Order: sequence, then C-alpha cells, then structure tokens
Amino acid sequence: MTDAAEDKKLYKIGEVCKVADVQPYVLRYWETEFPSLAPNKSGGGQRLYTKREIDIILRIKQLLYSEGFTIAGAKKKLETVMEGGAAPAPAPAPAPVAEPKAAAAAAKITRGTNKAIADAKKELRALLEMLKE
Repeated sequence: MTDAAEDKKLYKIGEVCKVADVQPYVLRYWETEFPSLAPNKSGGGQRLYTKREIDIILRIKQLLYSEGFTIAGAKKKLETVMEGGAAPAPAPAPAPVAEPKAAAAAAKITRGTNKAIADAKKELRALLEMLKE
C-alpha cells in the first residue's frame, strides 16, 4: 500500500486500542481533552481514526505515561507542536530488553521496596490499634 493510501485508511476504535494499548474509555476521554484528537464517525456512530490521529494518540500516551506530564501539560506540549504545523513525532520504539543482571537487580530492588511497604503497613496497623484502645 502506498503512503497516500495508508494515510487515508480509517481504523476503528478497537484497532486503535490494540495499537496504543489503552482502553476505549481512555481514548474517548482524551478526545474531550485534546482538541486535535477528533475522529470522524461513521453513519452508525463508530469512531474512525486516521493514521495522523493514531500518531497523536501515541504521542499523548508517551507524554502522560512515559514522560509524566499532566493532562494540562501534555495538552500544552501537544499544542506547541501542532502550532508549528508538524505532525507529532510518533512514539519511539520500545527500549531494548534489559541485560539479565540489570533485570535481576531491578527485581531485587522491587522486592525490597515491596517488603518495606509491607513493614510500614504493619507498623501503621499496630499504631491504629493502639489509638483505638
């Protein structure tokens, strides 16, 4: 398929959810928050997204989930990119899989954090019981 044909292809919300790995309600909410995200609707009311809108969705997801932006911050960042007339840069490829030693170290840190949280919960429960007495 040529690039022009690919750009004109329309995708249903279910397909976009699989690509972006988000739930449909998330996409519907983002439509209310991001004016640049306005899919067409079919006669039956089905949302139909273009490739450009999918790129916007992937960029929004990256800003919110990976880069830690708030909705307002992501909206401003996206607006500045869109004002320049450029399409948002698609999300970069996923990071390479970590080396086994690095993965083991990360798992160890996670286990340690989980243990610290569990210990803190126990202490807080004990304090709560003391206060109830």
